[in-house]
Amino acid sequence: MHEGWEIWVAGMAVFWLAGCVKGVVGLGLPTVSMGLLALLMPPGQAAAWLLLPSLVTNVVQMAPISGLLALLRRLGWMQLGVVAGTVGGMLVWGPVGEAAQAHRLLGAALLAYGLWGLWGRSMQVPMRHQGWLGLVCGLLTGVITALTGVFVVPAVAFLQSLGLGRQALMQAMGLCFTVSTLALGAGLVLAQHADGTYTAGTGWGQALWASALMLVPALLGMALGGWLRLRLSAQWFRRLLFASLLGLGGHMLLA
Repeated sequence: MHEGWEIWVAGMAVFWLAGCVKGVVGLGLPTVSMGLLALLMPPGQAAAWLLLPSLVTNVVQMAPISGLLALLRRLGWMQLGVVAGTVGGMLVWGPVGEAAQAHRLLGAALLAYGLWGLWGRSMQVPMRHQGWLGLVCGLLTGVITALTGVFVVPAVAFLQSLGLGRQALMQAMGLCFTVSTLALGAGLVLAQHADGTYTAGTGWGQALWASALMLVPALLGMALGGWLRLRLSAQWFRRLLFASLLGLGGHMLLA
């Protein structure tokens, strides 16, 4: 390991905090971790560290598995769009974080969506339009993931427009984020083979060890966040969800 112990301690603190945020509102682990880890390391290395914590915490969020198949049928086109947009985007633009302005544009989008969610009107997409709109939102989410390593916009906005209950929304976000994480990992591998370099600057073995180590604080933070979420009312849950998006967007815009 070439990094000093301070990097590993700081990384574990970042993933614990990101896990807490995810446990409370169902999202934020990649946004918080990518935003803070960018202060410590290149974006490509941060994305490699993110893979296992993001994947495992999203799989945990998909529980319970009852009803998951029906949800997958409903959101299938969206998942296809996410995979195509993420992998295709990384093959076109290269490593995550190459386009610095895209990171700020995503921050502006999160900021606007957080403001709209707190003070704007809620929308609901009719069932007959959910298939093709899901595909379009999935493609856009995948492209943004390829550019920034963050898979929140416009996926969360679309999922909220489906009229899902709080638990179903948490499960749907877990499903979409799991697919996004797998697509991000596939994109990293394909981009490496396409240009003959490794975007994190270290070997895959070391990156996997680092990612596995960061999984521990992420799960501990998520458990604490989940405990807090069960004690929130539906109104406070909504407020915290959009306030989190507002804060994350502001951080990305100003960072």
